[in-house]
Amino acid sequence: MNQFKNFKLPGGLILIVLFLLFFGKSMVYTIGVGEVGIIQQFGKYSRQTLPGLHFKLPIGVEKLTKVNVDIIRKEEFGYMQAQFTGRGGSPSDDVSLMLTGDLNVGLVPWLVQYRIDDPVKYLFEVESPENLLRDMSEASMRQVVGDRTINEVIIKRDEIAMAAKELLQEELKDAKTGIVVSTIEMQKTNVPGPVQPSFNEVNKAQQEKETMIYKAREGYNTAIPTAHGEAERTVLAAEGYALDRINRAKGDANRFLALFEEYDKAKDVTTRRIYLEKMGEILPKLGRKYIVDENQKNMLPLLNMGPGKEAISK
Repeated sequence: MNQFKNFKLPGGLILIVLFLLFFGKSMVYTIGVGEVGIIQQFGKYSRQTLPGLHFKLPIGVEKLTKVNVDIIRKEEFGYMQAQFTGRGGSPSDDVSLMLTGDLNVGLVPWLVQYRIDDPVKYLFEVESPENLLRDMSEASMRQVVGDRTINEVIIKRDEIAMAAKELLQEELKDAKTGIVVSTIEMQKTNVPGPVQPSFNEVNKAQQEKETMIYKAREGYNTAIPTAHGEAERTVLAAEGYALDRINRAKGDANRFLALFEEYDKAKDVTTRRIYLEKMGEILPKLGRKYIVDENQKNMLPLLNMGPGKEAISK
C-alpha cells in the first residue's frame, strides 16, 4: 500500500487517457426503436443508421442527429395555445378568420397531424420545415374554404378536411419536406360574434325557403301525376270513341255494299222492300194517320175527328 501511495502516473499519460475516453464516448452511439440516425461528415450528409448499436468517427469529424420517424406530431391552427394545458380553447382570429366562396366570413380552426417520412429531406432540403408546414397548411385551408359557401364550411367539415389534406400533401411533396400528413381534423366552425345574429336570421330565412320549396314540390308531385292520369284517361276515351266510330262506319259501309249488291240483282223488289221496311219504322211513330185515295173524285166524306179514333178512306 505504501508503494502504491508513492506511485504517480506521468501527466502526459493522464491526458492521453482522458482524450481517449472523451473521443471514445463520441464514437459509440445507440439508435432507439422508431428512430433513424443521420450521420454528417464534416457537415455533409454521409449516411443513415437504423435502430441498434453503431460506431462513427469522433466528434468534429462526424456528427449524429437522431430523428424519430414513428411519432405523430401535430400543429394547431386557429386556437390560442393554453399556457398550462398545452392545447387551446379560444379561436385565434388571425389564422382562423377566412373568407368563404359566397363572400361570408367564418372562423375555421383545424388541427394537422403529421410524421417525418424522409429524415434526410426533413433535415437538409428545407431550412425550417415546421414553419413551412404551417404556412402551406394555412394556404391550403384558405383555398379549400374559399371555394365553398359558409353553410358547406359549417356542415361538410369532413369533406373540407379531406380536400385540404390532399392539397397540403401535394404541396409538401413538391417542396421536398419529407413530411407525410396523417390527418386534418376540423374543429367547430362558426361565424364571428358581431355577425352571429345576422347569420342566424339568414339561416332562418334559408330554412323557411327550403320549407316553402318542399311544400311546393309536394303539391307539384300530387297535382302533376293526377293531371297526367286524367290526360291519359281522356286520350284513351277519345281513342276508344274514335275506334267505335270507325268500326260503326265500316259496318254501315259493309251493310250498304251488301244491300247494293242485292239491289243490283233485283232493283224493283229491293226498292219496294226497302220502302216497306222504312215505312214500317216511320208510321208507328206518327200517331193518327189518314190515308186518302188520290184517285178519288168525290167530295171528301165527313170523318169523325175525335180523339182516339182512326179512319181510313180509300
